[in-house]
Amino acid sequence: MPQPVIPPRLRLGIVLAALAATGCGTLDGASRSFAGLFRPYRVEVVQGNFVSSEQVALLKPGMSRLQVRELLGSPLLTSVFHEERWDYVFTLRRGGVEPQQRRLTLYFKGEDLARFEGDPMPSEAEFVASIDNKGRKSTAPVPVLEASPEQLDRLARPSAAPAPAAPQAPLPPSYPPLEPAGR
Repeated sequence: MPQPVIPPRLRLGIVLAALAATGCGTLDGASRSFAGLFRPYRVEVVQGNFVSSEQVALLKPGMSRLQVRELLGSPLLTSVFHEERWDYVFTLRRGGVEPQQRRLTLYFKGEDLARFEGDPMPSEAEFVASIDNKGRKSTAPVPVLEASPEQLDRLARPSAAPAPAAPQAPLPPSYPPLEPAGR
């Protein structure tokens, strides 16, 4: 059985097609390495309540909910089903870096802090250093973040119980319509 004869032009076309196919792979790799030089700006996303190790050091069992709220701010997570628990969650997302997440959970017994647990928290200086934008130095001085002795004393003193709220009139069984009937 005789072998089919392939015309020279067809052979040249097959060779050029094979070279073009391998060239596309090389071009793709080159374009990727070139595109790797330019990266889009990625916004740093900070979510939640940042709680520093200095703030955690001031937490003491027996503090009232109001004192805790003054020290740490409002909790990020509260639940109707878990009224005795407050969760402070903090997440930092930066381009090209694994997201950092820290949690602090506080447990109350009635109106008083019973206990708390969570991740090790960074100091304020460590946190500022971690979000420093690629080592650029700011020209503005960083303020010293310290509480005065009066502020610490006020925080440590249990606050007086809030005065009971005045009784309010009961709500009506139904509300009047927003628009008059007949329109």
